[in-house]
Amino acid sequence: MVPRNPFLENIAGPMDTYKLGLEMMHLAAETQTVMTMRLLGMSGLWNVKPTENTRMVAEKPAAFAQSATAAMTSAMKGERPDQVMAAAVAPLRKKTKSNAVRLAKRGPGLPR
Repeated sequence: MVPRNPFLENIAGPMDTYKLGLEMMHLAAETQTVMTMRLLGMSGLWNVKPTENTRMVAEKPAAFAQSATAAMTSAMKGERPDQVMAAAVAPLRKKTKSNAVRLAKRGPGLPR
């Protein structure tokens, strides 16, 4: 009988890694989308509220704190590295997705 190795029982499979990669790709794409719309808003080419610049800065600490807390909780549970990373990405994705949807609804602010 082959001895049981507990370290090999909880290994991420190819689909786990693929799903994490997709989540990170979505995070990057949404981040770039939000940055673009905010920069266009600063130049007057996208319709944004006057408080958008303050919001952009103020939302970062809370989002990163949630991300760090989720990652640490996952790690303390003994989850796999891909699960820890997925836990860290989830709160950031939630924020970038909501920002992208909110800003996209406002549309271009072209001069008339």
